Amino acid sequence: MSAETKDFECCPPFNPIPWDNKMLTWDNKLFIKDKVFTCFYMPINFGGAMKRLNVRVEKAGANIPDWLCLSDHTSKWNMDLYLAVDKEIPGTENVKLSGTFYSRVYEGDFNQTGKWCTDFETKANEKNLKIEKWYMWYTTCPKCAKKYGKNYTVIIGKIQPL
Repeated sequence: MSAETKDFECCPPFNPIPWDNKMLTWDNKLFIKDKVFTCFYMPINFGGAMKRLNVRVEKAGANIPDWLCLSDHTSKWNMDLYLAVDKEIPGTENVKLSGTFYSRVYEGDFNQTGKWCTDFETKANEKNLKIEKWYMWYTTCPKCAKKYGKNYTVIIGKIQPL
């Protein structure tokens, strides 16, 4: 679905089934990258960054597969965003991710993130997987989470066997 033909107001409804406890293989999966200022890991201008990215996607006539947007918390003060796209976007940092990834879906308030991360690491270890890189996918904005009655977060880890 293109950003121009979406049939929802802001964030699409999220279906957790295809993402919960799944192994994903990506071969040069295309994303565009932006940054978000954070204060002790809390995003300050997340909405502004998403608007910038969406404008670029719409201008290029591109699609956002699964409305996938990965967050990489690089420090207390920065978060890198990776928005999945179906073609390269001019004037934007285009990034390709490859490898095997493990994903789990969590539901609830963001203050449970520490608990979710511990669970994710435990589940990966039970599967004899080593997490090489962590990403968070906040599937809806707070307004849409309230509208849908669910606040899903997906943890996606690039993994390697132990």
